[in-house]
Amino acid sequence: MIIEKIQVLRGPNIWSIRRGKLIQMRLALGELEELPTNKIEGFGERMQALLPSLYNHRCSPGEPGGFLQRVETGTWMGHVIEHIALEIQTLAGMYCGFGRTRETKTPGTYNVVFNYQEEKVGVFAAEAAVKIAQALIDATPYDIESDILQMRQIREKTSLGPSTGSIVQEAISRDIPWIRLNNQSLVQLGYGVNQVRFRATMTEKTSSIAVDIAGNKEQTKKILEEQAIPVAKGLTISDVQQVQQAIDYIGFPLVFKPLNGNHGRGASINVKTYDAAVKAYEHAAIISKKVIVERFIQGYDFRVLVIDNKMVAAAQRVPAHVVGNGELTIQQLIDAENQDERRGYGHENVLTEITIDRDTLDLLQKLNYTLDSIPPKKEIVYLKSTANLSTGGSSIDVTDLVHPQNVFFCERISRVIGLDICGIDIMAQNLTEPLTENGGVVLEVNAAPGFRMHLAPSEGLPRNVATPVIDMLYPPGKSSRIPIISVTGTNGKTTTTRLIAHIAKTHGCRVGYTTSDGIYVQNTMMLKGDTTGPQSAEFILKDPSVDFAVLETARGGILRSGLGFKQCDISVITNVQEDHLGISDIHNLDDLRRVKEVIVGATKKTGWAVLNADNPHCVKIGKAADCNVAYFSMDENAKVIKEHCKKGGIACIYENLFITIKKGDWKIRVQKVGAIPITFGGSVPFMIQNVLAATLASFVWGFKTEDIKIALQTFIPSPTQTPGRMNVFPFKDFNVMVDFAHNPDGYRGIRDYLNTIDSPMKIGIIAGTGDRRDEDIVELGAISAEMFDHIILRQEKHLRGRTAENIIGLLIQGIKSVNKKVTYEAIPKEVDAIKHAIGMALSGTYIVALSDVIDNAIDIVQLYQEREMQNEAL
Repeated sequence: MIIEKIQVLRGPNIWSIRRGKLIQMRLALGELEELPTNKIEGFGERMQALLPSLYNHRCSPGEPGGFLQRVETGTWMGHVIEHIALEIQTLAGMYCGFGRTRETKTPGTYNVVFNYQEEKVGVFAAEAAVKIAQALIDATPYDIESDILQMRQIREKTSLGPSTGSIVQEAISRDIPWIRLNNQSLVQLGYGVNQVRFRATMTEKTSSIAVDIAGNKEQTKKILEEQAIPVAKGLTISDVQQVQQAIDYIGFPLVFKPLNGNHGRGASINVKTYDAAVKAYEHAAIISKKVIVERFIQGYDFRVLVIDNKMVAAAQRVPAHVVGNGELTIQQLIDAENQDERRGYGHENVLTEITIDRDTLDLLQKLNYTLDSIPPKKEIVYLKSTANLSTGGSSIDVTDLVHPQNVFFCERISRVIGLDICGIDIMAQNLTEPLTENGGVVLEVNAAPGFRMHLAPSEGLPRNVATPVIDMLYPPGKSSRIPIISVTGTNGKTTTTRLIAHIAKTHGCRVGYTTSDGIYVQNTMMLKGDTTGPQSAEFILKDPSVDFAVLETARGGILRSGLGFKQCDISVITNVQEDHLGISDIHNLDDLRRVKEVIVGATKKTGWAVLNADNPHCVKIGKAADCNVAYFSMDENAKVIKEHCKKGGIACIYENLFITIKKGDWKIRVQKVGAIPITFGGSVPFMIQNVLAATLASFVWGFKTEDIKIALQTFIPSPTQTPGRMNVFPFKDFNVMVDFAHNPDGYRGIRDYLNTIDSPMKIGIIAGTGDRRDEDIVELGAISAEMFDHIILRQEKHLRGRTAENIIGLLIQGIKSVNKKVTYEAIPKEVDAIKHAIGMALSGTYIVALSDVIDNAIDIVQLYQEREMQNEAL
C-alpha cells in the first residue's frame, strides 16, 4: 500500500459540512485491491486480538460488531484502515467516530476519510493505521501501545489546555466562532471588529499592571496587607546567608517559594530545621533569584476563583498522596493509584498520573521513608508539597460552603489587585468561617489561574467556570460575528466579489475581501496573489478593523483544506461550468457541483443562497439547500424564475434593459444596464450576470436599492477596480483588451463581446494550462479561431506536467478544426507576444490578451500606452 497524499481538512468540505475537521488520505492499495479481508487468512482474528474494541464499531449493519461482520464477509483494506485510524485515536483518549472510504476513478486507489480532534494526531493516525493494517496482513507483531502513547504525547504538546479548551467549548455552545492564533493558548473569539482575544485564562481585558503585581508575590502581599487582608508573616531573601535571618524573624515551620514562581514549582513547605531551610532556599533559587520565606500555616489548601469581580468557584486542593494498607510499598501504592480510571496522561482525564520527582523523594526522606517502604494501614503519605492538579493532586468543590465574609474578601482582592480573572490561594482550617476568626491567610493571588480543579473536581459538584468568562467577554447584546458573503463559481466570481464589496463600501461598511489577485481591506491590497483559500479567509476574519467580509471561495481551497469559516450569511454561486475537470478527483460537472455547493451547505438557515437560475447545476443545488434561496436570471420568463416568484420568492432578473429585483409579482427596477459601466453598455452578457448576482446578494442582505444603484454606477471596469476583467486600453489607432478568461466558458463570453465590436483585424494572444484535459485545451483553440483573425500562441508558464510544445499543439489542433481562415504563430514569451501584436496592429485593430498572469500583461500594455502618449507630446 502506498499513501499518495494526506490532506487536513479544517472547515466545511465535500465530505461533511458539520464535522469539518477531517483527514483525507489518498491510498493506493496495489495488489490488495484483489484481496478483500475474507481472502486474507486469519486477518479478522488477528485484528480482533490486536484491537478488540473494534467490536463497538457498528458500520453499515448498524449494530455492535457490525464492522467485524463486514470484515468477515469481505471488505477492502481502505475501509479497514478508516476504522483502525478512528479506533486508535479513541484509545488515545480522543473519541472519533466519523469516516468514509470511497474509490476514486483510479482503480485500486481510495480516499480514506476520518475525523480527528487534534490535527497532528489525525495525520499520525492515518500513517499508523496503514502500518497496523500491513502488520495484520503480514501476520507480524505490532506495538500498538507505543502508537497510542505517541498520540497522547502529541496531543499534550499541541492541544489546548483544559482551561483554554473549556472557554472555547463554551463559546462553541453559544455559536461564537473561534480561531487559534498560535500553537499554544492564544485564541481569538469572534470575527473582525467583534473579536476578543484571550490566552489561557488571561483576556484582552486583563490589566498588564495587575498581572505584574500578581507575579510579584512580595508586592502582592504588601498591597493586601495594607488593605487589611490577612496574609502570612514573611520576608524576601536573595542570599543563602539570609536564611538564618528569616528563621529568626519568622520562626519554624516555614514555607520557601520563588518570588516569581507558579504552579508550585520550587516551593517547599513545613520546613523545620536550618539544613532543610538551606536546601529549600537553594531549590527555590533555581526558579527565582529572590525567594519568599513565610510562616507555614497549618490547615488546608483552598483556591477561590473570581471572575469579573464575582466569586464563581472554590475548591480544596489535596496534594498527591497514597494511603497505606500495611502490605504494599509506596511505589506499589503509587502504581495502584495511577490505575484509577480518573487518572490519565497529562490533562486527558480528571486527575493526572502521579510521577516521582525530587519533591517526592524529599518528602519521603523527612518521614524516613523510601519508595520501597511499606506505610502502616490508613497512614496518608503525601507525595508532593503543593496541591497542583498537574502534579497528581486532587480537588474537592467547596463553592457552596464559603462564608459570605470570605466571599467579600476574595471579590475585594480581585478589585484591589485589578484582575478580571483571579485565582486566590488561601490556607485555612476551612472556608465556612471568616478567615479573621479561624486564623486563615491569603497565600497568593494568581493571574491566569487554572480552571481544571473547578471544571472536574475529584469530589463535589463540577462548576462550568467558563460561562462567566464568556458572559464577561460577550455580554448580552454584543455580537461575535460580522457579515460573511462567500462567492464561488466557475467564472465571474472575482468580479462579483469585487462588486459586492464595492456596494458594501458605498453603504459605509469597512470591507475586507479576498480575490484571485489579492486580499484587500477597503481599498488597500494587503497581500498579492491568488488568495481564494481558507487561509486568506481567516486573514480577513482576523482583521480587527473589518466589519463586513466578502470572500471569493475557489474550488482548489475547498478541496485542499475546506472552508476558512464554519458559517456564512450569504452564499453566491455564479455558475458551474467545465473547468479544472480531471484534477483532484473532480471528473465531471456533478463532481464540481458537489464542491461548489459546500458554501451553500455552510450558509446559516436564516441566510441566503444566491444562485444562477440559468445554470441547471445551480438549480439542483437550490432544490437541496437548507437555507433561503434567491435566483438570478437573464430571462424573466425562465421556468425556474416564474415558479420561484409564484411562491413569493425573491429573484433578480434582466428585463427591458433593466436590472430588476422581483419579489413575488412585484418588480423593483434598480438601474438601467446602459448606465452600469461594467456591462459595457449592456453588450457583455456575462458581466450582466455578475451584476445580477451582486445586486441580489446585496438586496437580500438588506442594502437599499438606492445605495445599490449608486454603487453600480460607480464601479468602473479598470485595472484598479477589476484587474484582468475586460480591461480595455485605447491607443491612437487600435485598442488592447486584457482579460483573465482561461476556460471554454470564459472564452465564449469574450467571443460574444467581440461579435459586437466592429474591427477589420482581431488579434488574440492565448495560452493553455497544463493540468486541463486535452479536450479542454483543444476547445480553447477552436473558440479562439471563431473570434480572432490572427492568433499568437504563447506558453511560458503553467505547464503543470506538460511541455509547451504539447499544449501549443493541442491549441493548434483546435484552431484547425474550425472552418475559417485564421493565421497563427507561436511566440513563447508574453512580453514578446504583446509587443509583436502591437507592432503589427493596423488602424482599427482590436488586440485581446487572454492572460493567466494579469499584472504582467497590464504592466506591459500600460508601458506601451505611456510611450505612445510621450511620443505624441513630443
